[in-house]
Amino acid sequence: MKKSLPLLFLLVLLTGMLFGLNTSVHVSNYKTIDKPVEVSNETTFHQLMDVLTHPRCMNCHPTDNLPKQGMERQPHHFDMARGADDHGFEATQCHTCHQKENNPYSGVPGAPHWGLAPASMGWQGLTRIEIAERLLNTETNGGKNHEALVEHLTKDALVLWAWNPGVDANGVEREKPPLSKEEYIAVVEKWFADGAVIPTK
Repeated sequence: MKKSLPLLFLLVLLTGMLFGLNTSVHVSNYKTIDKPVEVSNETTFHQLMDVLTHPRCMNCHPTDNLPKQGMERQPHHFDMARGADDHGFEATQCHTCHQKENNPYSGVPGAPHWGLAPASMGWQGLTRIEIAERLLNTETNGGKNHEALVEHLTKDALVLWAWNPGVDANGVEREKPPLSKEEYIAVVEKWFADGAVIPTK
């Protein structure tokens, strides 16, 4: 009996080892999970600026009081200008032609409260850093804090018109900003959530 115990132990040990070898899971069988890609604040900043410097936005942020048109950013037809309240002249307010939605027959774009951004928010000719400084400055942005800016940039119908710009007078679809609306909103929210840091000059 005593002699059979070591043999029995050895047999159990070998059986266990063989079983373990046959049922072990190889590392290659595990599915690897990619780590989330970290996006730097500077990357987010430039993604936002790619949109804000696109003609869909810049055309309504002039520094010379003249609204612009098209991808070439040419001065508005009929010598239209800012006017006293950023909405054109008394007899030719912006809403005279620009209704609350695009006109697919004439090609005239439209959105609620169509008009220019205040003169203090003119971006034409500014660098990205200068645009951001003007955007964040409550003395130039209409007194908006970060929360109000996120609200304006992600929910204002006139801002979001850029992703539904309609067709021009020739029936050709207008170019949209380089990010999708969903990507843009995510970028705005992330940049402000990270402190709205402007990259070092």
